[in-house]
Amino acid sequence: MLLGAMLVIPGIAAAQADKLTPGLATQPKTRVILADRIVAVVNDEIVTLRELEDRMRVVRAELARQRVAPPPDDVLEKQVLERIIVDRAQIQFAREGAIRVDDQQLDASVARIAENNRLSMAQFRDVLERDGIPFNRFREDVRTEILINRLRQSEVDGRIVVSEGEIDNFMAQNASSGAEEFNLGHILVRVPESASADQIEARRKRADEAMAQLKAGKDFAQVSVSFSDAPEALSGGVMGFRPQDRLPQLFVEGVAKLGKDQLSEILRSSNGFHILKMVDRRGTGTTPTVQQTRARHILIKTSQIVTSDQARNRLVDLRERLVNKAAQFADLAKQYSADGSAAKGGDLGIVYPGDTVPEFEKTMDALKPGEISQPVQTQFGWHLIEVIERGSGDMSRDRMRQAARTALRERKSDETYQEWLRQLRDRTFVEYRLEDR
Repeated sequence: MLLGAMLVIPGIAAAQADKLTPGLATQPKTRVILADRIVAVVNDEIVTLRELEDRMRVVRAELARQRVAPPPDDVLEKQVLERIIVDRAQIQFAREGAIRVDDQQLDASVARIAENNRLSMAQFRDVLERDGIPFNRFREDVRTEILINRLRQSEVDGRIVVSEGEIDNFMAQNASSGAEEFNLGHILVRVPESASADQIEARRKRADEAMAQLKAGKDFAQVSVSFSDAPEALSGGVMGFRPQDRLPQLFVEGVAKLGKDQLSEILRSSNGFHILKMVDRRGTGTTPTVQQTRARHILIKTSQIVTSDQARNRLVDLRERLVNKAAQFADLAKQYSADGSAAKGGDLGIVYPGDTVPEFEKTMDALKPGEISQPVQTQFGWHLIEVIERGSGDMSRDRMRQAARTALRERKSDETYQEWLRQLRDRTFVEYRLEDR
């Protein structure tokens, strides 16, 4: 563990000094305490050693959970610090755009994480502390994740346009692909937007080094943690199963002929150099189907009269009444909802992927039939969502086009976000002080 600098502060209370260093109280004028230090400056904000060490504990705990041996401390430090810098740049940008996550929203998200792990909040907190992860640090990491997701929706997803011609081409290209899904390992060595020839060559050599280690038999997750700039790098580089039509075309073509556990060649994109591993593939040649969800909701809109906190608190109260069987969802929707579905008890009918905004869809998809969500915020206001039933069925032509539009948006979203992130990182002022021992 790295140690902070020793700071001398005259006049500190003797009782406080006694707790830090036995016998120090006999020295009346000078007291010595352990202080934090700066490891980087990001624009006009600092990153401290304590923040870096806290984040490293989180990463180590995640790697241990996956049974992945961490890289040497100096390698992990640099990788984690770079992730903090990129996150901090996004947080600063979000702050400038007045995007925020209040404590009530954060508390609801943390509670949902604990619930998903089948733990009470007290149990969840104990598990974190036992793993060496301060609860407040975990809480702020969740806030950052929510904030970055909202920033992405604001700066990237809302600007993506999919033309009818693109949908026609996509459907023609994917007519025979069935519903095949790939679970890929991904290593990205990012190249700056205006990189010189020397910089590009240096990044290429870094990708070559990563590939050499993989071919020598080193674990993919370890190499990812050590080399990758991809979002999933610090959790082992595995992207999880995704339909191939949701993946960048470069990736689909790069892994098309790979068997399980095989590696792609080094691929070049506008963002940098990529190495892919075929972790697994499934679901070939099936008839295209789509998830169908029948849902209902209650919408409370915000205004000059109704603040965001008031809207959320009203839904918290309504949810409590529903959970305690003190009211019926349809009755409350008719009475309180500001949506056009209120007259039908909030019933939205059958909802398909892409029919609702991302925040609503993500929350809805996580619910079991009969389950009522916590309040969730979208651009329209605050919602309570209940899934009535869920199934799947063959797609009509219109629904196939809608699914194609959604797939193209998701494909463009990943690529556009990575490009936007690279540009943001390139224009962020960073001063490194990690080596100032």
